[in-house]
Amino acid sequence: MKFKMSKERYDELVAELNYLQTVREKEVAEQIKEARSFGDLSENSEYDEAKNEQGRLYSKIAEIKKVIDNAEIIEKTERAGMVSLGSKVTVKDPDSGDEDVYEIVGSQEADPIRLRVSDDSPIGAALIDKKEGDTVTVEAPAGSFSLTIVSVTH
Repeated sequence: MKFKMSKERYDELVAELNYLQTVREKEVAEQIKEARSFGDLSENSEYDEAKNEQGRLYSKIAEIKKVIDNAEIIEKTERAGMVSLGSKVTVKDPDSGDEDVYEIVGSQEADPIRLRVSDDSPIGAALIDKKEGDTVTVEAPAGSFSLTIVSVTH
């Protein structure tokens, strides 16, 4: 499985991985060392918590490595008036007249609350490769609805 993302997001993940493998790993190792000094490990809640934190850290490191190893860097393409990754798309609901501005991003950058939608999401998939003036049908889990593309910027 490939994880589509911008070069910026890829660089953020590499930096986070570096931090976790250097600074954070040393901090957790120090917590374990300190907790061991408290004595009997069978009744040492500080030791148990430090070991749990170490497990969470190693899981996070493995998860980020997997994403980095399977990253597909998507270059922003600018085709006049066409929706692509990196586009900001102003859409209008033909029924209500409400307008929203969506940014089309890779799956690792999606944040629906901030209207950053993945090109794999129902809205993103419906908008990708369409142009200003097109009306698209979004097939969402809650049912289908239409959106008209008002403008596309890159």
